[in-house]
Amino acid sequence: MIAPTRLRPRHLAVGVLVLVGSVLLSVLLGAAELGWQRVLAEIVAQLTGGVSPLSEREAAILWDLRVPRTALGVLVGAALAVSGAAFQGVFRNPLADPYLLGSAAGAGLAVTAVITAAPQAGLSIPVQVAAFAGALGGVGLTWLVGRSAGRDTATLVLAGVAVGAFLTAGQTFLQQLRVESLQQVYLWILGRLSTTGWREVLVVLPHLVISAAVLCLCARLLDLLGTGDEEAASLGVHPGRVRLLVLLAASLATAAAVSVAGLIGFVGLVVPHLVRLALGGGFRVIVPMSLLFGGVFLVLADLLARTLLAPAEIPIGVITAFTGAPFFAVLLHRRRA
Repeated sequence: MIAPTRLRPRHLAVGVLVLVGSVLLSVLLGAAELGWQRVLAEIVAQLTGGVSPLSEREAAILWDLRVPRTALGVLVGAALAVSGAAFQGVFRNPLADPYLLGSAAGAGLAVTAVITAAPQAGLSIPVQVAAFAGALGGVGLTWLVGRSAGRDTATLVLAGVAVGAFLTAGQTFLQQLRVESLQQVYLWILGRLSTTGWREVLVVLPHLVISAAVLCLCARLLDLLGTGDEEAASLGVHPGRVRLLVLLAASLATAAAVSVAGLIGFVGLVVPHLVRLALGGGFRVIVPMSLLFGGVFLVLADLLARTLLAPAEIPIGVITAFTGAPFFAVLLHRRRA
């Protein structure tokens, strides 16, 4: 089979159907025993104006907890997956991920600073604002350091490693000052999709829409960058400007995801690779399909996190690590072979 260079309608249709199916599965099942038949009847009743089969408490669990959490999983998964695809295209490295340029370390330092200064803040709005600002600040600092040393992507990656190590050291120092805050910081680092309404969804949605639009429009340019800077420049592409635009858009999506869900690893690494293995092709295929299957991946991971040890809940970062770490090992083995 010849790999497609453009997104085919049937691939898009399959991706949408799989996403809808995973969302429906996540809404029907959960730690609270509502009964999937009654939940399905409730959805039909809401669409047709019929009588609800659920009690007021059960309806609140469904519409104020389970449905918003599923929607948040779709958005966060899509943001991390499409950012991972963008980073892999910019750096021409299939092992690149959304946290490569210090966004995770910056968010971690900012969140730790807020929690140690005001433990009563918990994991609420101040923490989300701090995580968003810290993630963007980490990327900005990496960009400044890398730009002062050179303009190539290898220098930028090394700057990200250095900045990440420095910010992580600052986070560790703050944790040692306030040992009692370790549990709250640890919960955030492991990642979670906890929401009691639609506020977190509305935080991520506009940032993801902007970032996804930019990255989808730049997908063809990422394919051109893959041929080399000189070849891309001969075709009228300015490699430096394209990289800057793509990195800004991907970092914005990553910061929005981190601000509401903490550090969820491996999504941006695993999903673009699965899309590449299944469909092949260039970034005009990988970027939009990573959006869809990133949502599928995280929704299903969250469903496992909620139900495997119910009523207890496994941090979603543990689920993605159990999935992603073996995949990463296999990927390294294949690259060596």
